[in-house]
Amino acid sequence: MAQDFRNVLVRTIGTSDTTLLAGGNYDAVIGIRVCNILTSTVEVDVYITNSGNKYIAKGVVIPPNSAIELIQGGAKIVLKNGDTLSAVSDTASSVDIVTSYIDTISS
Repeated sequence: MAQDFRNVLVRTIGTSDTTLLAGGNYDAVIGIRVCNILTSTVEVDVYITNSGNKYIAKGVVIPPNSAIELIQGGAKIVLKNGDTLSAVSDTASSVDIVTSYIDTISS
């Protein structure tokens, strides 16, 4: 089975919970890059929801005009059917997030 690499860009995430990716047949998230697009510091939560929130990052402080990478060194996070990867910031319209993943690593 050929691997299908994908990127999802979600712009100007703010104070409302925002879906980054809905899990399918075991999608492997291989990168989450969070960029603060403001000139002030922001705090960001990134989490998986399925019967409650499981945090990947909680209250992470991102300096002005900076970015962080939440998955590094070959790590992966697997999302199954029913999982939702989401994010929220403490400031309106403050971050862009790029999520890289491999679609359907197992069926």
